[in-house]
Amino acid sequence: MLVNLYVQMVDNTPTVLITGGQGDLARALTGKFTAAGWNVLAPGRTQLDVADASSVDHYFATMNRLDVLINNAGIIIDKLLPQMNADDWDEVVNVSLRGSFLCSRAAARLMTPARSGHILFISSRSARTGPRGQSNYAAAKAGLVALCQSLARELGPDNIRSNVIFPGYMETKMNRHLPPAAVERHRADNALGRFNTVDNAARFLFFLATLDHVSGQVFTLDSRIDRWT
Repeated sequence: MLVNLYVQMVDNTPTVLITGGQGDLARALTGKFTAAGWNVLAPGRTQLDVADASSVDHYFATMNRLDVLINNAGIIIDKLLPQMNADDWDEVVNVSLRGSFLCSRAAARLMTPARSGHILFISSRSARTGPRGQSNYAAAKAGLVALCQSLARELGPDNIRSNVIFPGYMETKMNRHLPPAAVERHRADNALGRFNTVDNAARFLFFLATLDHVSGQVFTLDSRIDRWT
């Protein structure tokens, strides 16, 4: 305990934890933060199962400092509701929403004594649009927006920020199963006629992570334009 306290006192290098560390966006984020001299923790599911409370508690117990948490872990199991079973629902919601709750709670316990920190949530435009066949995913991602904004109010007095990012459709291993026609429909929805990239999303997230006066906001990173209703 005394050794950990001494290390925490003398090492002022900021630390970021990126959940879902094996994904394409996580890898790009790791590169951005590492290049800037941060300590980067990017565990995969075997190291940190975000949906398992004991795994989260064990992982965070090894840490004595956390400056930024990026709740990036997520999965998709797309099915129409009549074909979706309870396990399909639970797995998607548990990873994206329950996992973000467990990790954010553990992060807040580290950040509050330091009176500093930033919790970021990787959500999706599906939270607003509710795509066909994605009721579990859309519900989980919508929950992240509400969770983020509640945390912004709760943790703001302790100088802890909380923000949500809709990175936009990106060509990653998560959606490589989509047929070409579906990809082109997504592309056509963008005013610029092209998709966001993991590198662009990582650059924005690094910039946002270092901002001191922004909290409770939702940032959309592609060129799709919501219609007024």
